[in-house]
Amino acid sequence: MGIVNVTPDSFSDGGRFLDPAAAIAHGRELAAAGADVLDVGGESTRPGATAVSAAEELERVMPVIEGLAGVAPLSIDTTKAEVAARAIEAGAAMVNDVTALSDPDMAPLCAERGVEVVVMHMLGTPRTMQDDPRYDDVVGEILEFLTERADRAVAAGIERDRIWIDPGIGFGKTTGHNLTLLAAVDRFAATGLPVLIGPSRKTFIGRLSGDAPEGERLGGTIAACLAALAGGAAMVRGHDVAPVAQAIAVARAIDDAR
Repeated sequence: MGIVNVTPDSFSDGGRFLDPAAAIAHGRELAAAGADVLDVGGESTRPGATAVSAAEELERVMPVIEGLAGVAPLSIDTTKAEVAARAIEAGAAMVNDVTALSDPDMAPLCAERGVEVVVMHMLGTPRTMQDDPRYDDVVGEILEFLTERADRAVAAGIERDRIWIDPGIGFGKTTGHNLTLLAAVDRFAATGLPVLIGPSRKTFIGRLSGDAPEGERLGGTIAACLAALAGGAAMVRGHDVAPVAQAIAVARAIDDAR
C-alpha cells in the first residue's frame, strides 16, 4: 500500500504533494513501482496534528482520487463518513480509518457501499497519542480492541471478509510497544482477518536507527516490513514502495526455492 499524503504537515512528505497534480503524479509513480493499493489522505495523523474540516479534507483529496481512478485500487484514509462517501463515489474501494469506525455513520456507509475497511488501533487522538502511552498488555489489549471493532463492523452489515485490522504501529506506542507488536503479528493474523502493518520511519524506525536522517532509514523500514510479512501480515503500508516491493519479491523467491 503506497501512501499519497495530500497534506501540508504529514510525516515524511508533508507539503510535497499538496498540489493535486503533484499528488496524482506521485500516485502513478507508486503504482508503477509496485504499489497494489494507493492510500490517499487529506488529514495528517502525525503526533500533535490538528483536525481539519470535512470541507477542507474533500478539497484536498477529491481531485487526487478522481485523477488516480483506474491507475490502481484506491483507499481513502479518513475518519469522516462524509469524506469516505464522496471518495467511494469517485472510485475508492477501501476505507482506511485510524479511529476504527468511530464516526457513527461510517460503518453503515461502508456496509451499504460494499467496500473494504481497515480498522486501526490508536491510543487517544493524534494530538495526544504520544503523551506517555501505557499498556498492561499491549498485544492483548489491542487484539481485544480490534476484535471488538471488527465484530461491531459485522453487526453493522460489513462482510467479515472485507475487514482488515491494523495494530497501529506508531499510533500511541513507544518503540518497545512497536517492537512487541511486530513480534506478535502472528497473533493478529490468527484472527483470520487480514492484517495491515505500517512501520513508521519517522518515529519508530528513526529511534531504532539512532535518529539517523530520514533518508538513511530505508534499511530499517525494509526490515520491519519483511518481519511483518513473515509474521503473517497481508499488506504493508509505506512511502518506500520500490525498494520494499523489491525486497518482498526477493524474499518470496527465496521462500519458493526452499
